[in-house]
Amino acid sequence: MSENLQSSAALATRLRALTPARVGLGRTGVSMETRDLLDFQRAHAQARDAVHARLEASALAAALGSLTGGPVLRLHSAAPDRTTYLQRPDLGRKLDEASRDLLPPGSWELALIVADGLSALAVERHAAPLLKELLPLLEGWRLAPLIVVEQGRVAIGDEIGAALGAQLSVVLIGERPGLSSPDSLGAYITWEPRPGRTDAERCCISNIRVEGLGYAEAAGLLNSYLNEARRRRLSGVGLSEKLPLLEKDESA
Repeated sequence: MSENLQSSAALATRLRALTPARVGLGRTGVSMETRDLLDFQRAHAQARDAVHARLEASALAAALGSLTGGPVLRLHSAAPDRTTYLQRPDLGRKLDEASRDLLPPGSWELALIVADGLSALAVERHAAPLLKELLPLLEGWRLAPLIVVEQGRVAIGDEIGAALGAQLSVVLIGERPGLSSPDSLGAYITWEPRPGRTDAERCCISNIRVEGLGYAEAAGLLNSYLNEARRRRLSGVGLSEKLPLLEKDESA
């Protein structure tokens, strides 16, 4: 019996070294150990704070502007405040009237959009470092002015991309916080963005952060998706199904 307990403890130790997930937690009788309970409560509080936090849009726009050397447009969804945003997801998917008037129509190949989503913390921490790695890879693309959206959800990129006349849109957005990742950034790629696009028509790169998918790796993957989306003129499930075969063929 003692050997089995030691073996189980050793396995739990190895698993904990591989993942931030809560595996192999100790017990005191039928209850969790106090340290694990307190850690859970702390993580839960961080996740709730991330959901309710307000994006420091002016500071983010300034940081992104220093990377691009060009204008950064600040827009707002139809959700006037954070409480409404959380209660009315539909309002987070479209712009308010004042923002629509700020969009310059053109003939752009790519629109890069940064939205707070469900974790402003993720955007504030990771959007600029990711774009620092990505922008040099996009040399030769006709890029629309960089956009920062407050109280935005993924689908707001459809209205923005359509108004800009962009072939592709990328929405960098704070993902729903988890108990081990309150600051996870996602990137959503949509070919020919327009209102009514579904999630099946998008490609997603998730968990972009220091403890997850690193900035350089995420930028390289995002660049690959963008090039293939433009070449094949599609995004979403159809593109994702083709990419593994493409990578296999090219490496042969």
